[in-house]
Amino acid sequence: MFSFLKKKTHKIQESKVIVYQDYSDVSRVARYFKNETGVTFDKQESILKNKVTTFCKQREIHSFSNLLEIIEKEAKIKQELIDYLTTNETFFYREFKQIDELTKLVKKTSRHVEILCAPSATGEEPYSIAIALLEAGVSSSNFKITGIDINYDAINKAKEAHYRERNVRNLTPEIISKYFTHNGEKYLLNDSIKSLVSFQLANLFDASFKNIGKFDFVFSRNMLIYFDQETKIKAKAILESMRKDNEVGVFFGHADLF
Repeated sequence: MFSFLKKKTHKIQESKVIVYQDYSDVSRVARYFKNETGVTFDKQESILKNKVTTFCKQREIHSFSNLLEIIEKEAKIKQELIDYLTTNETFFYREFKQIDELTKLVKKTSRHVEILCAPSATGEEPYSIAIALLEAGVSSSNFKITGIDINYDAINKAKEAHYRERNVRNLTPEIISKYFTHNGEKYLLNDSIKSLVSFQLANLFDASFKNIGKFDFVFSRNMLIYFDQETKIKAKAILESMRKDNEVGVFFGHADLF
């Protein structure tokens, strides 16, 4: 009696697929990520493992090996991983002394100058440079700023230019009222400043990187801290090769030690 129920149950059990998860060894992902972006997690492997595990589970990727297979074929997932592991937060007028030094150099020249900001993150630094130049009396027609970053989400946020109070905390009330529209909890950067900066998704170590051109000044602060010594030297050489004039140095962050 009820034997048909037993047979049905047996068939269901036979068709069940068991997926084994393996998030044990993240070293191959770390090596891949370093080769692609230069960013190393040598001293933060446990943090990397936790973040990549979460990334995989959110997308039902059952192992790190499976993840590597997928990102080799799917550019969208690869970019999502890059965005996920390179998210950072900055603010306006960070390490302002160097920005002030730049404004003085720009004021000394009467020609139009082009400035590269790498990385640009969510836009605070290139926009800070634009504001500082205007405040120093430099005409908006005398400079153009290009911001680049490897993080797609950061580039989009930079283009949108909507910030919170913590992002503008170093600015005076006068500068905020002059260049931003305060709307609720957001500070919306005026279009007049946004138009002075263009943004591009770019990888410093990609062969196509040099196609973005040459620049009078190069800002690259708080990027090299994510590289090992060998990669720092390589990145420094690439950035220095982007200058129009070899006499002008690259502005590196105080934490970007060689």
